[in-house]
Amino acid sequence: MGLLRRISTSCAAFYDRVTRRIRTPFSLRGSGCFPGDTDVGRTRGAGGDPPFGTDRVAVLMAAHNEELVITDSLESVTELVPRANVYVVSDGSTDRTVELAEQAGVNVISTWSNVGKAGALQQAIERFHLVEHYPAVLLLDADTRLDSNYFRAALPLFGDPRVAAVAGFVRTDWDRSGLSPLGRLLVCHRQRIYALSQYLLKFGQTWLRCNATHIVPGFASMYRTEVLPHIEMNPPGLVIEDFNMTFEVYQKRLGKVGFTPAAVAVTQDPDNLRDYVRQTKRWALGLWQTVRRHRPRTNLFTCMLLLLLTELLTSSLLMIALPLVLLLLLLPLLLPGTPELVVLGPLHEAVSGYVSLFSLLLGVVVVDLSLTLLVALALRKPRFLVFGAFFLFLRILDAALSLYTLPLAWLTRSTGRWRSPGRRAPAPSPVEPSPSVEADVPTSSGSGA
Repeated sequence: MGLLRRISTSCAAFYDRVTRRIRTPFSLRGSGCFPGDTDVGRTRGAGGDPPFGTDRVAVLMAAHNEELVITDSLESVTELVPRANVYVVSDGSTDRTVELAEQAGVNVISTWSNVGKAGALQQAIERFHLVEHYPAVLLLDADTRLDSNYFRAALPLFGDPRVAAVAGFVRTDWDRSGLSPLGRLLVCHRQRIYALSQYLLKFGQTWLRCNATHIVPGFASMYRTEVLPHIEMNPPGLVIEDFNMTFEVYQKRLGKVGFTPAAVAVTQDPDNLRDYVRQTKRWALGLWQTVRRHRPRTNLFTCMLLLLLTELLTSSLLMIALPLVLLLLLLPLLLPGTPELVVLGPLHEAVSGYVSLFSLLLGVVVVDLSLTLLVALALRKPRFLVFGAFFLFLRILDAALSLYTLPLAWLTRSTGRWRSPGRRAPAPSPVEPSPSVEADVPTSSGSGA
């Protein structure tokens, strides 16, 4: 699917570039090695100007004890949209989150109690009357900073009336000061996952001709406000909201999901093992809980989801089995008398009859290192090669957490209340630029809200 979409968009992009080469100065044209070039991103959307400008977009930020990062996030977004369009809802914050948001000159409210992110978003949408006043709303995490080209890349996708939501392109903030070697490994691992999943998976899943993706991530994504009343944003028993909102869009046939790698936003990922494990468990549990809540239907989305979950389960089981298989293959070196052992001897003989150390090296280690090399070359970040030998261990950890949370989705119920992971103040350097965009988004367009 991704290959078909890439061929389609490449042909359209080639035609677009040839025609614009005559009338557009070279300095204004996008460039890059991925299909995230704005030329391609625009042809995959409506192919024209956005139906409304940034002054018609509301930005809604739910925050819980985010005093270290909320100021930088608000500064990044208020450079792109009017301050009057930015709304912050503090969900039970006990630090200076509310004070700093008020100092930024944006609209601020607090929930009556700690209701969780989904509950806070739902309250804010109702209390601020966002559906009545804006055609689109950006849901933005308090630790996320928008790239200056975010709206120029994302808003044209709403030119297609079938698009109900636009997923942002996530990039991890790995330029934070004070990161330990383990912290750098964790954020590089996350960025590798983001790069591979967004370019190789989501780019194909969101092709409008064959559109079905399992998540519109809640860190920086937009929705048409007209679909929000039809989405049950805060059902009981779910730990996170973004999987559920995406499932609602598809299962209720509210529209399609648009995506362009040019709509970049930078977010903070955990830089210590405790927060990493907690967040990974939360995400995995959220997926399984949402699968539990939504019954399968005879549609494309259910077929995509079935394939995704099959791959997730089989790959997780194989990754969990990898250390055990490796140990059994190494037993003769560790215990010279292995063939005579009652249990381990037959196990070693059975495993070695199907798998060898060379096949593991070629089929697992070499493939994983090749993916790391691909990401390092594509993003021009040699640091991936430094940590390449350790990513496989984190993949095993991710697989274990995914399988661990599977039964919990049916045995437990979540309140949705949250606790933000440890934050670090963002580096003073600006967000890395994404591929350039030819035309600015107009500040006003379309009919009144």
